[in-house]
Amino acid sequence: MAYAEKRVSTAKGSKGKVTWRARYLKPDGTWGSEPGFPTKRTAEDWGDAQEAAIREGRWIDPALSRGPFGEWARKYMADRQPRGRTRNTMWEKLETHILPRWEYVPLQGITWYDAESWANGLSCDDSTATKCLTIMSQILTGAVDAKRLLVNPLANRRRSRPASVKASVRAKADTDLWIPPKELLLCARRAGPLDGTHILTTGFAGPRWGEGLALRPESLGIRQEGDFSCPTLAIVDEVAEYTVRNPDGTKAGQFLGIEPLKTAESKRDADLPPFLHELLVDQVERVEAAGFQWLFCTRTGGHWRRANFGRQVMRPVADGRTALPATKGHAPRAAWEPIKPGATMRGARHTHDSLQEQIGVKPALAYEQAGHKRPGIKSVYQHPTPAMRQARLDGLQEVFERTMWALGWSRIWDES
Repeated sequence: MAYAEKRVSTAKGSKGKVTWRARYLKPDGTWGSEPGFPTKRTAEDWGDAQEAAIREGRWIDPALSRGPFGEWARKYMADRQPRGRTRNTMWEKLETHILPRWEYVPLQGITWYDAESWANGLSCDDSTATKCLTIMSQILTGAVDAKRLLVNPLANRRRSRPASVKASVRAKADTDLWIPPKELLLCARRAGPLDGTHILTTGFAGPRWGEGLALRPESLGIRQEGDFSCPTLAIVDEVAEYTVRNPDGTKAGQFLGIEPLKTAESKRDADLPPFLHELLVDQVERVEAAGFQWLFCTRTGGHWRRANFGRQVMRPVADGRTALPATKGHAPRAAWEPIKPGATMRGARHTHDSLQEQIGVKPALAYEQAGHKRPGIKSVYQHPTPAMRQARLDGLQEVFERTMWALGWSRIWDES
């Protein structure tokens, strides 16, 4: 039975101020207390409410609810073991954006109003601000599950962004690059067969960056469905790149290697149009002759780091470069005019899905080939058919051949 204790302040200047402390029986049989009530009745009522919540199994220890967000966030991250890249992304957002603001805020002191206002005021891009709220919500849901909070104040809330933020998001979307087929082929030729085949595979088959790096010569295969057959590229894992973290979040080196795909939909066989299959057969011969394990790799056979590929391949290929004279140990370098400034391998993947829409690929097949999960009941009832697959391959082949004709090329690689 909860009860109240009278407390008389002895602090200098308090003039013997009287308050009441609630005492209640905790689940472990010890007595809990909560000070600061103005009357005996309010203290007893509060204590009775705690004991009622304990009997009903919904009690949350007030001391845990008052614990700082940062302390719980670190415990949550230490107890969870998501994929390496996912874990690293969460730590990056925590250290850069979340903890500087919420480190010492009590769990029970976090409100949706404050969190949304904070996110809208961040100087980072809009998607990062939204991701920060998502991570905070995950951590607070963990606090609810661990009985440190009664409810997650961020759960199922949709962020309302200021008009200025919405305008900037629309402007960014308008400039989000895809690479039209003509520019895609020009970039591929300039990059040369080893890296150019990588660019074309991304643009016409759609593997993500990490998925493309994990492709091996044995990834080439055949799809056989009744009388229909076509060459395929098996996407079964990916190359991940991230900072390794200890359980407490401290950095412990860099990782660059094979990891499982993140979703079931990502594991797929990408159907290859004839021209791309021929290029990949040549690529297999090229890398096997060099003794390399991967279809798309550095000049020493290792995995590309995303930043290195961008700096060494995509930037000069797409943005152009200045001429350099011959120097000791280095041949002269010709200037390159820009082809598609700012183009990236992500943009090449956008090209693949944009072409699928252009040539009318049915959603059942378009989602599958992009490695996306199709929403809605139609994902249960509709499935790719051989006729759909053939129409997609014919459409992509026609785009390639039409582009080659427009460029006046008879072969993709420069013979000079």
